[in-house]
Amino acid sequence: MTDPASLSLLSGNAAADAYLQNGYLSVVGMSSRFAAAIAARLMGIQSELGVRGQAAEIGAFEGRFFIVMAHMLQGNEKAIGIDLFDWPNPEVIDRFHANCRKHGVPEARRVTLKADSREMRPEDLLKAAAGHRIRLFHIDGEHSRAALTRDLTLATAVLAEGGLIILDDMLHPGYPTLMVAVQAYLEQHPEMVVLAIIDRESITAATKFVLCQKRWFKRYEELMLTAFKDQIWPLGADFEPHWCLVLSLDTKLAEIV
Repeated sequence: MTDPASLSLLSGNAAADAYLQNGYLSVVGMSSRFAAAIAARLMGIQSELGVRGQAAEIGAFEGRFFIVMAHMLQGNEKAIGIDLFDWPNPEVIDRFHANCRKHGVPEARRVTLKADSREMRPEDLLKAAAGHRIRLFHIDGEHSRAALTRDLTLATAVLAEGGLIILDDMLHPGYPTLMVAVQAYLEQHPEMVVLAIIDRESITAATKFVLCQKRWFKRYEELMLTAFKDQIWPLGADFEPHWCLVLSLDTKLAEIV
């Protein structure tokens, strides 16, 4: 159940905020409302910084997180939903489209790819994105180390300048090897860093990591310190050799007595 405190965090976009407040939990899925609100605000920050491009999600399912991303896009930008759309039944793709229509995401704003991201090449995704690169990439696909490694490789290859990658279910007790994949990725891609950790609401609405290009870290951090001042856990996270923000509904420190 979403903590009522998370309802106070808004993106500044009327359509996105209306959905976050009134529709988000009605769409079947497990991404937390808090994380979606953070992602929406980050897309707003991207727009302030002049970052342009499409949004993409691996593991669109019934559209809970996807709809938020779509509402935050501007101009002719599109949201691309990638999924096998075969679980728990083939009708899931119909529910995805119905949820998008119900919550105000028109067909012109979205692209649906019924595909296996593990077999997708960067050129395939860029073709679906009409040649534009991806400014926000949410990875919520198969939760195995090998699959996450492939999805990260794909996302990095198509990422726009100033783009962000958001990783689902990090530090989840059910998927402990995902962190191994992330650490290996960071070692292989020194140009990428963790920008922020979005704390969990529950076991199912789990932690997310936000990654950015290292050269963009300070620009994002400066704006985030203001945008999320009420959600910043004071100690931050040590991602050796750099520290990043931790965004949480619970920002208190342990009492030492």
